[in-house]
Amino acid sequence: MKITAVEAIPFAIPYSKPLRFASGEVHIAEHVLVRVHTDDGIVGVAEAPPRPFTYGETQDGIVAVIDKVFAPQVIGLTLLEREVVTGRLARTVGNPTAKSAVDMAIWDALGKSLGLPVAELLGGYTDRMRVSHMLGFDDPATMVAEAEKMRDTYGITTFKVKVGRRPVHLDTAVVRALRDRFGADVDLYVDGNRGWTASESARAMKEMADLGLLFAEELCPADDVIGRRWLVGQLDVPFIADESVPTAADVTREILAGAATAISIKTARTGFTASRRVHHLAEGLGLEVVIGNQIDGQVGTACALAFGTAFESTSRNAGELSNFLDMTDDLLAHPLQISDGHLHRCASAGIGIEIDPDKLAHYRTDRS
Repeated sequence: MKITAVEAIPFAIPYSKPLRFASGEVHIAEHVLVRVHTDDGIVGVAEAPPRPFTYGETQDGIVAVIDKVFAPQVIGLTLLEREVVTGRLARTVGNPTAKSAVDMAIWDALGKSLGLPVAELLGGYTDRMRVSHMLGFDDPATMVAEAEKMRDTYGITTFKVKVGRRPVHLDTAVVRALRDRFGADVDLYVDGNRGWTASESARAMKEMADLGLLFAEELCPADDVIGRRWLVGQLDVPFIADESVPTAADVTREILAGAATAISIKTARTGFTASRRVHHLAEGLGLEVVIGNQIDGQVGTACALAFGTAFESTSRNAGELSNFLDMTDDLLAHPLQISDGHLHRCASAGIGIEIDPDKLAHYRTDRS
């Protein structure tokens, strides 16, 4: 079980259409596949999706920090020394998705070594999750059509609607069009990616007060301390903190400040080890939890699914597990399948996936 090598492999897969939201837009998945090798031939995998407009990471930066800093720190440790790994990675400031991918690849290797799914090592609560789908910026008719396609093709009935444009009516009109089209047959919530001010957020939520939203997420910046607390105090739906709470300490700060009442856990950001800490903290505080997605490919989605199915509170709400549907391809030998609005985790060891070597060879960008 001793770690002998860590690889960081950059790859690029186009999206079928640009994904647009308040903090940026994405045209191609320029991610990093992380592989952890052990002395008994086990290889654990995970995915690091850089989001420079959120955490400041880039694909080149993730490869560099793993190759030059993290790999030397973990080589020679065993798969069981996960807390030692966490402590060593924590010495380096930032780089959350790089740290998380190393952590999850180690967990994947551990599960494979023990012959057990990671979801069962973590908690083993269920084998499936309801899926929510993200609707990025577009005109109302196009966004309604996308929601119809997701419902009719995959059975998805929960939609996270990206908001944060100006004037706010651009987005409130979309949410109203979705509710008018589907009625009570779908669940809707909104995510502003910090695009509005607190007053704009309050005005938008007032316009949507009759639309039965489940949640509101990151409508305004967390550093607007007074404004965000004022906003959250007015809302009659849970306010989800996402990119503003990358650590358990951040969760504590935001909740005690009255700046959030629910938490999005993204394994791409906190791996399995830190996500478990955030989950238990949220559970102790009685917070709603949503499994989020950092526009992950199928490798990252399998990791999010493993964590989400491990606990009752993380599997209670629909998880954001469908972003890979917007990619033109992926790296898995056996692609994930969403049906009847659910994603089932594989019962095999680790996170339950297998990388297709031909696809990896085709999409990796570190070899000419």
